[in-house]
Amino acid sequence: MKTERTARARAGLVLSIVLSAVSSSAGALLAAEEWAPATPDHEWSFPRDHHAHEETSIEWWYVTGIVRDVAAPSRRYGFQFTLFRVGLVPGAGAPEGGFDAGHAVMGHASITDVAGGEHRFLELFRRASPLLGGFPPYEGGDEAVVAWARAPAGTDDRWEVRRGDDGFVVRARDDAEGASFELTLTPRRPHVFQGPNGYSAKSADGSAASLYYSFTRLATDGTMTFDGRTFEVTGESWMDREWSSSQLGEVQVGWDWFALRLDDGRDLMLYVLRRADGSLDHARGTLVGADGRVDRIGPEAWTIEPTSTWTSPATGATYPSRWRIEVPSADLDVEVRPLVEEQENVSALLRRLHYWEGAVEVVRDRSRIGEGYVELTGYGDDARLPLRPTDEP
Repeated sequence: MKTERTARARAGLVLSIVLSAVSSSAGALLAAEEWAPATPDHEWSFPRDHHAHEETSIEWWYVTGIVRDVAAPSRRYGFQFTLFRVGLVPGAGAPEGGFDAGHAVMGHASITDVAGGEHRFLELFRRASPLLGGFPPYEGGDEAVVAWARAPAGTDDRWEVRRGDDGFVVRARDDAEGASFELTLTPRRPHVFQGPNGYSAKSADGSAASLYYSFTRLATDGTMTFDGRTFEVTGESWMDREWSSSQLGEVQVGWDWFALRLDDGRDLMLYVLRRADGSLDHARGTLVGADGRVDRIGPEAWTIEPTSTWTSPATGATYPSRWRIEVPSADLDVEVRPLVEEQENVSALLRRLHYWEGAVEVVRDRSRIGEGYVELTGYGDDARLPLRPTDEP
């Protein structure tokens, strides 16, 4: 295992050199041909829009959830699964062969053993090509692979997200890390548009925006492997789909994102986009009622107050670690607590790429009333964001 990890670290150095060259050439091409922006008049079509939108520069299929070991229900595990499409050359289609690639696939996954207090991060980076990974176009039918990539070196498998009869299946595996999962996700309620017609503004002047929808409650069942032990799991998860060509505004350095499922049937999504001094630049939220009603709430309707911090021994970054969230109109005044403090994802492939992605619980009057996930990016000196493909590695 140590040998495989050493080889992977060396591969990461090579990848950085290659990506630096790719980034430079892609940057030059941007002047001649721009990526297509997200627009507020997008004509939605499902299941087509579950598939890739290669005219934009970045998109992802992102799932977070908390499951329990069926044979030992007291054992809980948080998990994250993300496949990113990273645009390299505007206007490039799917490669037919050779080494040319207009897109890359980046995969991130993690498993957090709550009882054991251990967090395991898995990752891959592939150029989109017939043998390494890609984004098959929508061709109709009820089942189809949406995005995939060959598993990390030393693992004879593939990561993928695919559509099933009633939902989705996600799978990831890394033998060097002794971790994997294959999970079936079945929606318990329809998708939710995060913004009017799914148009999610990321800046006040409209210069940054994405198209964004979520499945906030997905029944989740399947198998998981952790430290070589395979077991059946069941629980609930949240899936985000988002694509864009201008994800952040010029002054924004990162974001805090909350996806919370409350025991009373309500779902709350909040995000805060931060400036370099830590102040709020832009924020939005969505509250889904137990009856499925969707209310979009601006930052004037809620507050998030960090109440504790955690400093990573791996990167030295200091992250918020507990929060008080108030939404007076929804009669919410709660505390959000990490189930495990150390849930930082640190890339061995792309230097400076690290962020906190963690399972949390929602507490009110000392009683648990919900659970979910929090993502924190842009913390620490010279932190790289996972969604700016033209940054130097």
